[in-house]
Amino acid sequence: MGTRLILFVLLQLGLNYYVYHSLGLVFIDGSGRLVFQIIFLLSILLGAISYFRLDQKIRDRSLFHGSGINFYIGYLISSLVTTLIYCGLLFCYDLCRIIYGVVKSSDGFVLPHRIDGLVIFFTCIAGCVFLIMIFGVTIGRHNYKVEKLDLYFKDLPTAFDGFRIVQISDIHAGSYDNSKGLAKGVALINKEKPDIILFTGDLVNDHKDEVNPYIEELKKLKSEYGAFAVLGNHDYYGAYRQPDKESYWNDFFDKYEAMGFTLLNNQNRRIEIKGSSIRIVGVENWGNANWTPKRGDLDKALDGVDKNDFCILMTHDPSHWDAKVISHRKKIQISLAGHTHGFQFGINLPFLKWSPAKYRYPRWMGLYDDSEQYLYVNRGFGYIAFPGRVGMRPEITVLTLNCA
Repeated sequence: MGTRLILFVLLQLGLNYYVYHSLGLVFIDGSGRLVFQIIFLLSILLGAISYFRLDQKIRDRSLFHGSGINFYIGYLISSLVTTLIYCGLLFCYDLCRIIYGVVKSSDGFVLPHRIDGLVIFFTCIAGCVFLIMIFGVTIGRHNYKVEKLDLYFKDLPTAFDGFRIVQISDIHAGSYDNSKGLAKGVALINKEKPDIILFTGDLVNDHKDEVNPYIEELKKLKSEYGAFAVLGNHDYYGAYRQPDKESYWNDFFDKYEAMGFTLLNNQNRRIEIKGSSIRIVGVENWGNANWTPKRGDLDKALDGVDKNDFCILMTHDPSHWDAKVISHRKKIQISLAGHTHGFQFGINLPFLKWSPAKYRYPRWMGLYDDSEQYLYVNRGFGYIAFPGRVGMRPEITVLTLNCA
């Protein structure tokens, strides 16, 4: 068992002891205590099974997830988050009790008893969080949201007025345990009858063959003027371990072709309608982080593009927009990115949008504009690490271009 997993287990055991001791004082006797002990024992047992199966998966280095593994990972993360919330609330309460006992210690230190009702209230809060996270693992990960936006441009060729773009990003095929969820998303995309489909990277987690079971499903995507894609940071990781990198990449690129995607690696393509045209531009991954590949070359991708051409750029990491795109001599009317996933956790309401992603990425979700240039950051189609979505539903973006 890896060192990190051992530390994770020890942390969980310590937290579980704190939880058991606090709740054990509430359920002192009677049938309620027996029920509590059985439930607590079963949760510990399920956690132990999950640890064991996850460790096996790590040792086997299997490319493909199973439904059991996704559930085990989801349960472990959900139970840890729930336990941390409960213990955090209880610790703050216990700290207040200690401070109160010290302040009132003129006749000797006396620690006030916990109020059972308050402990049960903390339990209810943690329980609600647990149920929400389990919902995210079982249903939320494929609960797609179709986001529709209308964008207006003075320099859009009139032939493209009403042109419909579907953007998807971050499929992460290696995290899927079956094709049902993917099929649901494909059906929703086709229902929108897009003129073009643009996929902004991270087809796999860390090996090209993860997409093999889903090629036939992705081939079902339909659009009038084709489907285009770029690479995300995760798409490079599998090649690093290969002695024959050229063969690896050739096979990977063949998979895109088999799915019906034209891969734009620092390239562009002209889309024509009634004698007018726009350019679809694609760059390889470029990100600010030291560990992420920086192979995106915007100058190379714009080779042959006229200064008056209307351009749509596919770039996986939104940090590329601020670093390279806005200041580029060629105006890029629309940039499409993904990468952040909205951290797969947060709040996405009309009046409140929050996620831990905002502390890592200034442009982390939705539409941004600067100097008549737009950036749209998609929340992602799939998931990675935590096999679920909590508050940040997987996204299918429909952008309609309009003449201003």
